[in-house]
Amino acid sequence: MSARIQRVSFVLAVHDLARSTAYWRDVLGWTLEFDDPGNWSFMFRDRVGVHLGECKDAIAPAELGDHSYFGYVVMDDVDAYHAEISARGAECRAPEDKPWGMREMVVRTIDGHRMMFAQQLG
Repeated sequence: MSARIQRVSFVLAVHDLARSTAYWRDVLGWTLEFDDPGNWSFMFRDRVGVHLGECKDAIAPAELGDHSYFGYVVMDDVDAYHAEISARGAECRAPEDKPWGMREMVVRTIDGHRMMFAQQLG
């Protein structure tokens, strides 16, 4: 196989781009790499990105139930990330060990999107 994936980004509709961008930056600790006010913000943490697009009339993620989950990101220290973002007010569950060999926590964004962060056990 010759073609390799370099980064992955999720595209998310948000109602208020400025508010969402500030949350991803200030609470979740992601870096703003591109900003087109009122249209797009591209946020990254390491090799994972979210492209936030302002869609004022989109269905609120909270109304989607389980369909508000959009990503599963494996990292090297989920407990450290939990401590970092919970100290800044993020809505997240404490990490838990799962029988499939992962330590996982769910994070709910200010818009209601949910994302799972995990770490390999052992």
